[in-house]
Amino acid sequence: MVLRESSGEHWDEGEFRAIFQQHYTRIVNILMRLLGDRTYADELANEAFWRLYRQPSLQTAGNVGGWLYRTAMNLGIDALRMSARRREHEEAAGRIAQDNIQDGPLDDLLRAERCRRVRQVLSLLKPAQAQLLILRSAGLSYKEIANALEVKATSIGNLLNRAEEEFRRRYIAIQTIEEEL
Repeated sequence: MVLRESSGEHWDEGEFRAIFQQHYTRIVNILMRLLGDRTYADELANEAFWRLYRQPSLQTAGNVGGWLYRTAMNLGIDALRMSARRREHEEAAGRIAQDNIQDGPLDDLLRAERCRRVRQVLSLLKPAQAQLLILRSAGLSYKEIANALEVKATSIGNLLNRAEEEFRRRYIAIQTIEEEL
């Protein structure tokens, strides 16, 4: 990709590359956790960077990292909500097994079922709560999460507690309903 010199209308090539190198891997990993599909995670990460590239005003007037994480999370959550693709990704995520663990078929089935339930619950939560939980599970600090979601870092603990409680409540409800069937 050839970028033009920095101006109010275009990104500086060096600055854009630096941002890309700094954030790309982490964004792909976050999307991978959410979607369970490396190829689709790469695709959505590229879309997030393409949207950033089309926003040259962010290079001087914004929190680029936070904007990128939030945009990537929104793209990921939107993808989960698309019914046809959502089912495909849930099934693909269920087939992913840890490389160094030799579990039996029952363990694989239980892991796939937990992954399906987690994704189902995430799709039912408010987008901000789902983003918060996914960013935290990806290892982001409270400060990084606050920047990504554009909230005060001091409120992240309370927001995270509420999101975890809502997740727990919905997860148990889904599990109870499925066990009754």
